[in-house]
Amino acid sequence: MTQTIVSLLGNPAPFLDHIFQYLKEKKIAVSNYELDHICYRVATEERYLALKKALSKLGELLTESQIGGRAIASIKLAEPIIYKNRKIDVVELPAPKKGSFYKEGFEHVEFVIDQPFVDFMAVHPHLDFITKDLKKSVNPGITLKETDFSVKFHHHTLEYVIRYLD
Repeated sequence: MTQTIVSLLGNPAPFLDHIFQYLKEKKIAVSNYELDHICYRVATEERYLALKKALSKLGELLTESQIGGRAIASIKLAEPIIYKNRKIDVVELPAPKKGSFYKEGFEHVEFVIDQPFVDFMAVHPHLDFITKDLKKSVNPGITLKETDFSVKFHHHTLEYVIRYLD
């Protein structure tokens, strides 16, 4: 993991440890799934602009799109974040929504799964998946939301969606 990412965003390892412990406790096996990207939230527009600029110097700004009334930047890092046996090379950086407060920090991760969502959910009937994103025309998905993080599952990587589907 590059020291620059850590100096900009903090060490993602404790957040990822927390996610993977949660997945283990919920008996969700993700070892065969790509951890597509990690999302980092900010509290102010100024912080969003500063981090977007700084992160863009560490890789390629894939896109900055208006989604849900605010900008979201996706940056592909030249040097990926290394976490155990995984490489995470895309950081999603949403600007805060007007009138909403977000604590700064890592917010979610997304995995790419290769089975139909209904089958994936059927393997985990004890979990309360949020399914509203199944209606999306581009890269539908399902989500598990906890108080301090969420885990999302899709069929395509964010980079693929940006480059080929959007």
